[in-house]
Amino acid sequence: MSIADPLRVMMVAGEPSGDALGGSLLCELHGLVPGSIEAFGVGGPWMAQYGLESIFPMHELSVMGIAEVLPRIPNLRRRIAETIALAVRMQPDVLITIDSPDFCFRVARQVRKQAPGIKIIHYVAPQVWAWRRGRAQKIARYLDHLLALLPFEPPIFNDAGLPCTFVGHPVIERAAVSQAADKFREHHFIPPQAPLLAVLPGSRLSETTRLLPVFGEALKLLVRAVPDLHAFTATVPGVADNVITAAADWPVRTIVTQDAGEKAAGFAACDAAIAASGTVSLELAINAIPHVIAYKVNPLTAIIARQFLKISNVNLINLVLGETLIPELLQEACTPANVAGAVLSLLRAPRPSPTAELQRIGMKRALNTLGMGGEKPSLRAARAVLAVLDAG
Repeated sequence: MSIADPLRVMMVAGEPSGDALGGSLLCELHGLVPGSIEAFGVGGPWMAQYGLESIFPMHELSVMGIAEVLPRIPNLRRRIAETIALAVRMQPDVLITIDSPDFCFRVARQVRKQAPGIKIIHYVAPQVWAWRRGRAQKIARYLDHLLALLPFEPPIFNDAGLPCTFVGHPVIERAAVSQAADKFREHHFIPPQAPLLAVLPGSRLSETTRLLPVFGEALKLLVRAVPDLHAFTATVPGVADNVITAAADWPVRTIVTQDAGEKAAGFAACDAAIAASGTVSLELAINAIPHVIAYKVNPLTAIIARQFLKISNVNLINLVLGETLIPELLQEACTPANVAGAVLSLLRAPRPSPTAELQRIGMKRALNTLGMGGEKPSLRAARAVLAVLDAG
């Protein structure tokens, strides 16, 4: 393989889950490339660990929903222009955009026009199987390669003329071990038999603003039925202040962390979880944590989304299994009473509850379907990136 020294990699991530994917990918690239790597673009703390210099704070891009995006359009347009200009000026060997398609595809499309010699790879295939299937042909015009997390995605994009490689989901690499659970409980003085609930309101400000009040009220209902309940929440810099403030008013003792290692240990120790919809559901599944998904967006966003969605579930575990194993409490169903009731069925004595055990069995089956075994997904992704460069 003849990779120039240094390998100049521009990466663009728009939210914490993408930052984690990018960080793992960059780590593996450092291990595979014989020379040095110059990394720059847009990212967060995960990617910064492996040398990426971000041109602006990534959390500015962490917004979801039509109504939520509208007031931030001027700033988003400015950031898109800055990112395009960086790529054109720096002429990297490869531009790797990660998830966040609304931002990343606008960048990729213009970079292809203004600097056609740059290889462009997108990491995390857009869910064209859920809605707007015609996007596959459109993105094939300006992407050189696509890295997919799900095994059924490559044929869809290959048929549209876009080379696509299934690499698996790197979230498996963050699974905790059982010993971490005991140490976590001892460190935080949580009795071995006390139920510990993970409360995970999301990584975007729009998510935490809507979900924190619901989760707080749900905890008030839960603690009446489970007096020895403890809570654990993991958060990220862009929304940490909101989460910390809300958790201070919760009626249960709550451990709050922004540390990735502490998060993994906390997951290992938890008995159940309430979570916003997203990648976190896979993390919970990998750690065999029974959970409930709850989510709310602006009502206008929900109305529009329901017109286009072609799927009956939003949770990846449910989509893979073809059934609603993990409760999905969305929009009108996302109420404190519904959340508390669903969580209680996972905690109810005798523990572990039958409902929780059914979830664990189903989650394991879904993970096997997703190809969660063998070579690390982030290593597969790194090899695919280098193969594209080598072929070029």
